[in-house]
Amino acid sequence: MSLDELQGGPARDAEVTEAPAGPARRTGAGGWAALRPLLLRMHFYAGLLIAPFLFLAAATGLLYAGSWQAERILYSHELTVDAVGEAALPLSAQTKAAQGAAPDGKVLAVWPAPEADATTRVIMEKPGLGEGETLTVFVDPYTADVRGQLTTSGDALPLRAWLSEFHASLQLGEFGRNYSELAASWLWVVALGGLALWIGRRRARKADLVLPDRKATGRRKTLSWHGTVGLWATVGLVGLSVTGLTWSNYAGENIGQLQDRLGGATPSVAAKLNPGAGADGGDEHAGHVMTEGMEMPPPAPVADIGIDRAVEAARAAGVTESLRVTLPAKGKGYVVKENDKTLPVHLDSVAVDPADGRVMDTLRFADYPLPAQLTRFGIDLHMGLTFGIANQLALAALAVAVMFLVVWGYRMWWMRRPTKENRRSVGRPQPRGAWRRLPVTVLLPFACATAVVGWFVPLLGISLVAFLLIDLAVGFAARRRGANAAA
Repeated sequence: MSLDELQGGPARDAEVTEAPAGPARRTGAGGWAALRPLLLRMHFYAGLLIAPFLFLAAATGLLYAGSWQAERILYSHELTVDAVGEAALPLSAQTKAAQGAAPDGKVLAVWPAPEADATTRVIMEKPGLGEGETLTVFVDPYTADVRGQLTTSGDALPLRAWLSEFHASLQLGEFGRNYSELAASWLWVVALGGLALWIGRRRARKADLVLPDRKATGRRKTLSWHGTVGLWATVGLVGLSVTGLTWSNYAGENIGQLQDRLGGATPSVAAKLNPGAGADGGDEHAGHVMTEGMEMPPPAPVADIGIDRAVEAARAAGVTESLRVTLPAKGKGYVVKENDKTLPVHLDSVAVDPADGRVMDTLRFADYPLPAQLTRFGIDLHMGLTFGIANQLALAALAVAVMFLVVWGYRMWWMRRPTKENRRSVGRPQPRGAWRRLPVTVLLPFACATAVVGWFVPLLGISLVAFLLIDLAVGFAARRRGANAAA
């Protein structure tokens, strides 16, 4: 992934570190010799112009990777109990205590304490909160004491919610999300292109492919570190790019539509009461005519077994780990889901009829379509959930690697100045015209694949067109200067 190779200048270091080309290298314009200059030039512009976005995404991602542990420290009072009791109180009692602490809130869901020393979370809808925000009341499951209240977004407490949005949009709203989508769109291109360029280099020792050359100095040393770190990080970087695109505005929509067409959409448990009725469960007064003077009878009381019996029914159906209980909405029953995303995952769910505790539907994670399972695993890996602290440390290491790769790339670009006495000069890109040396059998498939990918990942396609226009403008200006000088 070398920005140094992008410059396209004479391979000064190759004379010292690379072995002579063998017969396999003399493939002419139809092989790697023809494709490499094109990759170099594309990698140059991508590395030069997209690198700031990659650095920002990595830096904010590093902060998010550490937010899980920071959250446990900062909100330890809300998240944990002072003492573990012998037995937890019924969820109904814990919910009642939360309602007493926030009487203007409407309970939407209850998340029983997942660990012995953890608190129960009661999720509420409350006037005055922003879009996507809820009020979470933290209750000691042994005493029903309220430990605190926080405004949350999903399962993220204020710190992690802020850092998540900062990583996604730099806190600039929908417009800011373009930065992260642009970074994710190019990350896999830069990573795979750099991998091909690094592997395709000639070298005297095979070890130099996977380990930095400790004997190298100057630009060669920077190149060695840049290439080997990029090699080891490629799989993780491509994974972050692909999973990051699933959240994006434009490419994410295309990915979702493709997944739906392939039958890989994420299923949901059927919680609707009376499937033949309307969304509101039907109208019990349908067919009755109200005449003048008649009064509308009061609505019949809705039977509800309560949250405790609903959870008992779910546990009996095999849904037992790290539960999240959604209370009945209009025309729907209880939904009890598992939310244990560490391996082995427990993500089964059931719908329970509030009238009699009957399990109306069961959805096992093993029955998800394969694309939906892979999407779930990919997103959880991206968020640092699947392997816990090890996952978060790996994300932090990848973020640091990206930042170093960017710095090393710019350093090599600066060090390759044609005249170091002229401090305003910078490294040159690969000479133009590389695509004209490609055989048609390579150029046409390459162009078609680029067009398809650019359409499917719009910000990648738009920025690639912008790069081409910039390149054409620079080339036109260079020719004009050459013509004026000749005159």
